[in-house]
Amino acid sequence: MSRHTTSPGASADAPSAASASPPPVRLPWSRVRTRITAVAAGLFLVLGTGGAAGARTAPPAPPWQKAVDRALADKKLDGGTSGVVVGDASDGRVLYRHRAGTRLMPASNTKLLTSAAAMDVLGPGYRYTTDVLTRGARHGGTLDGDLYLRGTGDPTLLAKDYDALAADVADSGIEKVTGGLVADDTRFDTQRLGASWAADDESAYYSSQISALTVAPDEDYDAGTVLLTVTPGAKAGEKPTVKATPSNRYVDVDVTAKTVAEDGSDTLSVEREHGGNTITVSGGVPAGADPVQSWTSVWEPTGYAASVFADALREHGVRVEGDTESGKATPDGARRVARHTSMPLKKLNFPFLKLSNNNHAEVLTKTMGYETAGKGTWDAGLKAIDAFLEKSGVDTDAIRQVDGSGLSRMDNVSAGEFATLLQSVRKKPWFKQWHEALPVACASDRLTGGTLRDRMCDTPAEGNVHAKTGSLTGASALSGYVTDADGRELVFSIVLNNFLPESVKDVEDEIVVALASSGKDSKAGESGKRSGAPGGALECSWTKPARC
Repeated sequence: MSRHTTSPGASADAPSAASASPPPVRLPWSRVRTRITAVAAGLFLVLGTGGAAGARTAPPAPPWQKAVDRALADKKLDGGTSGVVVGDASDGRVLYRHRAGTRLMPASNTKLLTSAAAMDVLGPGYRYTTDVLTRGARHGGTLDGDLYLRGTGDPTLLAKDYDALAADVADSGIEKVTGGLVADDTRFDTQRLGASWAADDESAYYSSQISALTVAPDEDYDAGTVLLTVTPGAKAGEKPTVKATPSNRYVDVDVTAKTVAEDGSDTLSVEREHGGNTITVSGGVPAGADPVQSWTSVWEPTGYAASVFADALREHGVRVEGDTESGKATPDGARRVARHTSMPLKKLNFPFLKLSNNNHAEVLTKTMGYETAGKGTWDAGLKAIDAFLEKSGVDTDAIRQVDGSGLSRMDNVSAGEFATLLQSVRKKPWFKQWHEALPVACASDRLTGGTLRDRMCDTPAEGNVHAKTGSLTGASALSGYVTDADGRELVFSIVLNNFLPESVKDVEDEIVVALASSGKDSKAGESGKRSGAPGGALECSWTKPARC
């Protein structure tokens, strides 16, 4: 189960003078900085510095400003960098800014850019199709020619879906295929891993390879991964039993692990070799312990999907005499034998955003590339995202996005640009559906609370905050929406980088709880108290088998 300790962390900067009682300005922040400076200079020249007639009353600081400043002064953030922006969702005024234009590593907050673009470019009702096709002639139950399995990127395909496709093939009357099985994944290019993804994460489920044809082990839809369940033997010295889900002949499992005494140490490790599909289960697992689950990425997920489908065909009495090939396009004029259609994007967004699924982000990126430019590549997809962001008021010259998920440490986005996007998309016809797919603070259901399921409980933020989390070593972020005690909706973005502690999520929670607590008649946010949220070192999307 790949005991990676890729801890999402973060760091921030001590509050700067820019935090203090800023004049209200309109989002997008990136487009108004120059104008603000010019206007401020003009006011100084016109009003002067003395005399009652020339005096200008500064707008009152928001009641939660001291609490936010205090949170950003936390020693955990010493030596790091932080960006924070808070705006009024109703009119776009910036109410608070701290290093709003500083580009930082956003981690999974990058998914805000990708998911919003996908809703706009593809549409909430967009669905993937997976087809079985042929051009061969039929002679009774014999198909002369190849059988093609063509994928378009669906990251939610399960073994049962391939079984249903195989059943449809059998129901069509095909009993024997004289040719081979061709896995057509040509909708996307062959670049499987994103720019600067860490080599030591290669076998981790959150770094699975991207293909237009893949399979997931369960309804978290971690496409391109296999789930291994390791059950200890009855007594010390015995080998544990290992079950793979889905059952397949594509992955080889080498079990060198041993069952140890009940009071022995759990040292179990599950790792896939580089460049292949031998997964080694090593170490020790105590007798009497509960079964251990581990999700591991596979090498070349197209072949994995084809193997699962080939086994399903065999189970349904369809014999394929030829070999299985990958990467070959279905010929024009091929007839469809069976089809599976995915859930719509508006529904896919729930496992994608709630559970922060990296694979989904990259699949959607390549899908946007295909739909806008006819190229299922990262480059084409990122251009489609960039075009959407530019239309939304984001200064695309001031950000760098190299993947869809934020797994890359090359991504750079400021809190100000996130705030601009969050404000802009409120006007979109699909906003409500997208907003509902964001994690909700302390909502107990996994597909409601998601990565915020255990955060900000027993505070005014509980059930109130809809926001996207982000975590990498030394980088943490939280951006979204919160309603204050007076019923005013706020947009906020908090991006923290280069901190050394395991986590600074309690700092994020303190800021957001202060926003949720504040109102005209409320002193909340000025007491200096923490929210009480645990702010664990790792968000749940990184800690399988612990589940969000």
